[in-house]
Amino acid sequence: MTCPVCAAADTMEPGAESDILLQRKRKLTYVAIGFIFLLSGIEYAVILPTVWMYLQSLDAQPFFLGLVLSAFSLTELLSGPVFGYWSDKTGKTKHVILLSNCFEIAGNFMYFVGISKWFLLGSRLVAGVGSGAGASIFGYLTRCSSSKERVPVFAMAMACRQGGLLIGPAFNIFLRYCNFQIGPFHVDKFSAPGIFMCALWTLMQFVVIFMFYDLSPNSPELLHHEREPLLKETDIPSPLYGAINCDHDPSSNKEDFSSMENPTTSSTVPVANDHICAQIAEPNESGKKTMMGLIREEIVVLLTAQFVTFFNQTALETLVTPLAQTYLGFEDLQNSLLYFLCGIEMLIGFLVVRSFSRCCSDRKLLVFGLFISNISCIWCLLFLAKPKGSYGFLLTEFVIGVFLQVLGLPFVSVSQVSLFSKVTAEKTQGFNHGLRRSVGGVATILGPLWAAGLTQNLYIMLGTMMGLLLLISVMVILSYKYLVDPTASED
Repeated sequence: MTCPVCAAADTMEPGAESDILLQRKRKLTYVAIGFIFLLSGIEYAVILPTVWMYLQSLDAQPFFLGLVLSAFSLTELLSGPVFGYWSDKTGKTKHVILLSNCFEIAGNFMYFVGISKWFLLGSRLVAGVGSGAGASIFGYLTRCSSSKERVPVFAMAMACRQGGLLIGPAFNIFLRYCNFQIGPFHVDKFSAPGIFMCALWTLMQFVVIFMFYDLSPNSPELLHHEREPLLKETDIPSPLYGAINCDHDPSSNKEDFSSMENPTTSSTVPVANDHICAQIAEPNESGKKTMMGLIREEIVVLLTAQFVTFFNQTALETLVTPLAQTYLGFEDLQNSLLYFLCGIEMLIGFLVVRSFSRCCSDRKLLVFGLFISNISCIWCLLFLAKPKGSYGFLLTEFVIGVFLQVLGLPFVSVSQVSLFSKVTAEKTQGFNHGLRRSVGGVATILGPLWAAGLTQNLYIMLGTMMGLLLLISVMVILSYKYLVDPTASED
C-alpha cells in the first residue's frame, strides 16, 4: 500500500520543489538580515549610556566624547561605498557581511579591553567599518525584491534596528552589575558592553553562514515574484553614447561586410570588432554612466532628504536631554523612559508605513512625512525655543514637539530609501546605497556638533532645522513628477 504523503511527493513537479526551496532560502536570508539590523540597534543602545563615564575613567576630556561618537559614523561613511561596490561586482553579499562582522567583533573587543582613551577611539573606528556592510545589504534587498515589496522590506529592516534600540537598554540592567575577571581583563559596567556585543557578533557569524543565501535576481522564484525587467529605462545604453559606437544593429554590420570580396573575413571581423569595441568602451562608459546616473534631479532630491532627515534627527537627540534637564528637571531615569517611548512610537511608525505602502506611493509617503516634520519644527520654534509657563504646560509642549518630530521620521526615511533604490541602476545598488549612507553619515556627524554648540541659542538651532526642512520640501514639490519608479506607471 502506497503512503499518501510519499505519493504526493512523487507527483510533485521538480519545479515546485525548487520554488519551495528558494522561498525557504529567501525567508531564512531575510531573518538573518533582520538579526543583523537588530544587533546594530542593540550595540548603539548598549554602548551609548555608559561611553561618557567609560571615557571619564580613562581621564578623557569632554570633547573626546564627540570624537568617539563621530568616529563610528566616519568609518561607516567611508567603508559603505567600498563594501557596496564589492558586492555589486562580485554578487557575494554573504562574503561582505562575514568580513564586516569581523570588524564588529574586533572593534567591540577593543572597546572591552579599553587600555586608554585613544584605544577606545580606535575601537569605534574599527566597529564603524563593520557597519558599512549595511550598504551591501540594502543593495541585496533591492535586487531581490520587486518594486511593490520594496517599502515593506525596507520598513521591516529599519523596524528591526529600532527594536534593537528598544531592547538594548534592558541588557544594561544586568551588564551594570558585572564585576569579574576574564584572564587579565577586568569586566565591569563600562567594559561589559564591549565583550557582550563581541559575543553577539560572533554568534551572528554562524547565523550568516547557515541562514544567509546569495540568491540571484534571475532565480525562478524571484522572477515569479517580480515579473519585471532588471534594468530600468535609464540603464539602457544609448547607441549614441561615447566616442566609439559599438551598439549598432548587427544587420548593418552584416550588410557592410557582405560587400567585401573575402567571405571568411566577413564572418569573423564583425565579431572581433564588437569584442574590441566592448573592451575599449566598457570601462569608460560604465564609469561615466554610473557617475552621470547619480547626477540627476530626483537623485539629488533624495540624497538631500537623507541628509536633512539624519541631521535633524541627531540634532534633536542632542537637544532633548539638556532641554529636558533645564526646563523639566529630567534625570537619567526620566530620559531613559523618554527615549524608550520615542522608540516605541518610531517602531509603530515603521509598521504603519509598511501597511500604508500597499495603498500609497512612495512619494506620497514622503510628502506626508515632510508635512509632519514641518509642523513639528514650527511647534518647536513657537513653544520650545523660549519655553514659558507652568511645569504642566511646559511638559505638554515638550511632549507634543518630540512626538510630532518622531512621527514624521519613519515616513521620510523609508520612502526616500525605497525611491532611491527604484530610480537608480539595479546593477550598482550596493555602491548607490553606500553613497546614500555616506551622506547620512556626514549628517550624523554634523547634527550633534551643530546642536551641541547652540543649546543656548535655540532660535538659531531650530531655525536651521526649519530652513533645511523648507528647502527639501520645496525640492520635493518641484521634482514631484520625477519621484516615481520608471518601470511602473503611477497615477
